Amino acid sequence: MINQELINPNSIVVIGGSNKTSKPGGNCLRNILNGGYKGNLYVVNPKETEVQGVRSYPSVYDIPPTDLAIIAIPAQSCLEAITVLVKEKGVKALIMYTAGFGEETAEGGKLEKQIVDVISSAGANLIGPNCIGMLNRYHHSLFTLPIPEMDPTGVDMISSSGGTCLFIIESSIRMGLRFNSVWSIGNGAQITVEDVLEYMDEKFDPETDSKIKLLYIESIKDPDKLLEHTSSLIRKGCRIAAIKSGSSESGSRAASSHTGAMANSDLAVEALFRKAGIVRCFSREELATVGAVFTLKELKGKNIGIVTHAGGPAVILTDALAKGGMEIPKLSDTAIADELKKQLLPGSSVSNPIDIIGTGGPEHLAISIDYCESKFEHIDGIAVIFGSPGLTRVYEAYDVLDQKMRTCSKPIFPILPSVSTAWDETDFFIKKGHVNFSDEVGLADALIKVLKTPHPLANSLELRGVDIPLIRRIIERIPQSGYIEPKEVQALFKAANIPMVEELVSAGWEEICAFAEQINYPVVAKVVGPVHKSDVGGVVLNIRSQEHLHFEFSRLMEIPEAKAVMVQPMLNGMELFAGAKYEEKFGHIVLCGLGGIFVEIFKDVASGLAPLATEEALSMIRSLRGYKVFEGARGQQGIDEHQFAKIIVHLSALLRFATEIKELDINPLLATERGIIAVDARIRIEK
Repeated sequence: MINQELINPNSIVVIGGSNKTSKPGGNCLRNILNGGYKGNLYVVNPKETEVQGVRSYPSVYDIPPTDLAIIAIPAQSCLEAITVLVKEKGVKALIMYTAGFGEETAEGGKLEKQIVDVISSAGANLIGPNCIGMLNRYHHSLFTLPIPEMDPTGVDMISSSGGTCLFIIESSIRMGLRFNSVWSIGNGAQITVEDVLEYMDEKFDPETDSKIKLLYIESIKDPDKLLEHTSSLIRKGCRIAAIKSGSSESGSRAASSHTGAMANSDLAVEALFRKAGIVRCFSREELATVGAVFTLKELKGKNIGIVTHAGGPAVILTDALAKGGMEIPKLSDTAIADELKKQLLPGSSVSNPIDIIGTGGPEHLAISIDYCESKFEHIDGIAVIFGSPGLTRVYEAYDVLDQKMRTCSKPIFPILPSVSTAWDETDFFIKKGHVNFSDEVGLADALIKVLKTPHPLANSLELRGVDIPLIRRIIERIPQSGYIEPKEVQALFKAANIPMVEELVSAGWEEICAFAEQINYPVVAKVVGPVHKSDVGGVVLNIRSQEHLHFEFSRLMEIPEAKAVMVQPMLNGMELFAGAKYEEKFGHIVLCGLGGIFVEIFKDVASGLAPLATEEALSMIRSLRGYKVFEGARGQQGIDEHQFAKIIVHLSALLRFATEIKELDINPLLATERGIIAVDARIRIEK
């Protein structure tokens, strides 16, 4: 557990402190001094007796007992110094700027482990190595600049990368974000991103703690821990956004199923963030923008009113919002709109966007905001675009905007694009405690992401109709690893209450023929043996006679690796897809989407982490780009999304009790008039 000596130390020593602020040990000392640190401060520098006005000792052996040590010396000197600090000087927390450990070489990794062992055995905390430090309201122990404005209601940021952390701070300052704390984890040799979240969760005080967390993560070392504490914080009223980098490759293992080809670590991250309720971002600017949105009143719906004095940016914003599913409802053709229009300058428009034109002043801005707040009741949030035409100053307009943001119940999103012409006025506005979105599309994208991110979803099992003992008996009687026989797939699906089409697998013609007569033509015939049936001509649809079936049976049995032929009734309906794959550390990722060839061509799939409850399965289905097809677009028959969700939930229950399953494909699931039925499925297990 993170200790108080790291958070609020009574004393700090900078090992390698310097008068040269171009060095980490010099700049961090300056930051600590400028930050108004109130405890005892020491330096270790054998060449100086005083560094930046602080007493300097020649060696770690000479310093008095100290709570926190900042390490800014070469890697080869660290082990001896740290051993003395934790064993003889009572140091309980360390921040290591020093690089050259596990991030560089195997030898560096061994030295890093030795250092961690020494620190952990003494019950001390370590941030780093290879980090830029940490910053909070008690001590500014970063060695970089700029230092952001500190505010108890500001952002808590946790970053795996020091450089990225610094650049996110720069983007955030420009937008007006303030900070409560910054944690640069570096190598995370002892304290990881997950550990910091655990500390924030377990110590969370809704009256005094920040409710906004921004994360930059390079490696998720413990997905369960991350899920537990982020979802807990969000349920307590926090809002969290994160970048997870380094997840674009699908991994080195060869995949033999559709799911295996698609289900990679990126989809695992997507599933984890969805379950936790984390807004996923992909750039530093996007993360800062989402963080700025979090500082404003929460948007309760998707209807946006736009107030502007420049038509072009308002149209760009309208397009960006509409593309993401937001609504910009028409306001004209009403008595209220006519009433508003009479109070604006000639040439103004009240259709939404409300365009008060370039000569519109602060009074017209105030009136338009008031109408969106009080009279246009169906408006959920107000975007205000107001820059400088280069002819007049806009202090009064920004003062109006400041007052309205403080008094209106609906969120107001300020877009002040004149960051050069009206820099002084924009700075004046930000210093009043506000944020600014200089780019309307960046704001639109952030709003859409925030609104579409679900709240933390239940991590519970729904087992009605699932026969767990039978699932285990079937798995245990399978003799070896690999793809299991179709009859075992059928048995597992029946035990998990997943509807599957009636079928027969046989290498004997008489048996195949009799079954086809029993279920009535037309039928489907598929080769059993080759993994990718379509690639070898192993699927034949719409067989309408015994003669045709006999011809195809003979042909299919001659395909290399063919073991038998599967016969099913020919069904018609919309093709869906569901599947799962085991991903190291994360567990089973469950996927769903459109089926058939579309699953690989369009890759429009949603992912979730098993176990899944109905709410999460529905959230996955509704997040698909092709969801409108499921609703019944262009007069087509829609599907029963609740039955689809039920199948996904039962699939996740099967995976929970048959952990030997490593890959599973149901492609297609067929949405027919009689319901959704699994038509073809493959399961690979590892015993």
